[in-house]
Amino acid sequence: MSIHSLNRLEKRAAVSLASVFAFRMLGLFMLMPVLAIYGQSLEHVSPMWIGLAIGVYGLTQALLQIPMGWLSDKFGRKPIIIMGLIVFALGSVVAATADSIYWVTAGRALQGMGAIASALLALASDLSRDEQRPKVMAVIGMCIGLSFAVAMLLGPMVASAFGISGVFWLTAILAISGILIIVFLVPSAVQRAPKGDTVATFVDIRRLIKHPQLLRLDLGVMLLHLTLTTLFVVLPGQLITGGLAAPQHWQLYIPVLLLAFILMAPVMIIAMKKQKEKEAFLGCIGLLIASSLTLVLVIDSVIGIALCMLLYFIAFNFLEATMPALVARLSPANQKGSAMGVFSSGQFFGAFLGGILGGYIAQQGNPHGVFAAVACVGVIWLVIAWRMQIPPKSKIISLLVSLSEGEKAKDIADKLITLPGVIEATVVPEESRSYLKIDDKIFDLNQAKQVLGLQ
Repeated sequence: MSIHSLNRLEKRAAVSLASVFAFRMLGLFMLMPVLAIYGQSLEHVSPMWIGLAIGVYGLTQALLQIPMGWLSDKFGRKPIIIMGLIVFALGSVVAATADSIYWVTAGRALQGMGAIASALLALASDLSRDEQRPKVMAVIGMCIGLSFAVAMLLGPMVASAFGISGVFWLTAILAISGILIIVFLVPSAVQRAPKGDTVATFVDIRRLIKHPQLLRLDLGVMLLHLTLTTLFVVLPGQLITGGLAAPQHWQLYIPVLLLAFILMAPVMIIAMKKQKEKEAFLGCIGLLIASSLTLVLVIDSVIGIALCMLLYFIAFNFLEATMPALVARLSPANQKGSAMGVFSSGQFFGAFLGGILGGYIAQQGNPHGVFAAVACVGVIWLVIAWRMQIPPKSKIISLLVSLSEGEKAKDIADKLITLPGVIEATVVPEESRSYLKIDDKIFDLNQAKQVLGLQ
């Protein structure tokens, strides 16, 4: 079995879990471009309630990620994931049968209570070797990104044919499909991954929140998704005002998203090769601000909106792809999963805040103010990110360690940290495992194994 490529079980786990992730994220993304338009037929509808219905999903997701991850540690991954998908499906049915915006919002909140992202990531960790885990996570990440583009296509098409209830019925069907994938396609984990590679504990959260560089990224992803949700509270309505009928909105979204992905790639390549990651990061925040301010000026022009959204999504794609990698590089060697748990909660909470902010400003009858508010959020983020530090590229590995009588974990860690290429070393006696953050260009695995008595 090669350590340099995914084995059959890891490939199966990556594809099947990525599919479940994608189905879940479609439930969030499909509603964004259509609720502001097709939700107008609901009773008691208002811009504020539209924003709340879009964003409340993120609130319940953010609040329940860590508890659901803990439950998956206690009762097993698959039962908790299946339970979460059932809750998600029930929420979809509640929203699909609703005739008022109040019940749609309740359904959205119930959807979010099926918060299985942490349990899914934990299962992906269980089913992959340490050296292959980043590849499995990358497959999942790509599918989540792809689901956004698919949602921009499916959402308007389904809503134009079947109304807003059709979007929720499709979401329920996708949830049931996810259950079937978990039961019949996802392999069962034989061994649990180390705790630090799965989900954040409350002790971890306190420690990670105090990390100034990680906090900048946690706030950054919250503000990024705040801007995205805020924009889509009013953007679909402005496209209609500009003359683009709702059923044709996908004709704008899809070309813009595809072109944004294409144009983002060279920015990322140049930033990595020229070691200008921070400059590119700050530049993309600036591009987000500029595109939002320009939307204020071209608010009634479909072409103008399309160009501004192209600039916005170039920035969004770069930032969305860059921040998780920076979190992984900054997080302590044995707490990468915990750091990702906190990061994901910030992402969902940002979606909730964006719905509230967009809905409140739109309620005042001022779409210009929504775009201006997004620009202000970007300025706040630019100030927060200005003093961020880009960590050196590193890789995290873990090795088994067996402490002899009287031997202390700190002594082993002190020996490991002196090895060439070791940036950080942590030994966790309870797990009989050491976590190393390394520069793999100069790190010698055999030397580490000698220190640990593995050869």
